[in-house]
Amino acid sequence: MAEKVAKLGVSREKDFMYYVKDGGVWKVQRKQPGVPKGRPEKVVDGGFEMDTDYIYFVDRDGDVSRAKRAVGGQKRKKSAGAAKRKAPPKKKAKKPAKKAAKSAGKKSAKAAKKAVKAKKKGKKKGKR
Repeated sequence: MAEKVAKLGVSREKDFMYYVKDGGVWKVQRKQPGVPKGRPEKVVDGGFEMDTDYIYFVDRDGDVSRAKRAVGGQKRKKSAGAAKRKAPPKKKAKKPAKKAAKSAGKKSAKAAKKAVKAKKKGKKKGKR
């Protein structure tokens, strides 16, 4: 999966983090609570050019290796829930307000208007 780019044999120290930048290996002190941020320092110049299609790292032997960069992340299996979410929402046909007023029957015009407003807002009719 990973291929060696340069055999440098960097010996690691416990409290430092090692990384590859501009063809060289750098180290910086690990962040610890109450300790100020450390300054990075160059350990070894590897003498190689870096390609943006790969990620470079210091492997367990202390050598610089590279692996193909995963662009766009990992493909995931489509679930049934995802298919439902992609479907366009169904539109409900709107009923004219006149029918609601007619169905109010013997109620006064004022009560019929309240019923229509309550229906539009999605509230129940009547007292609570």
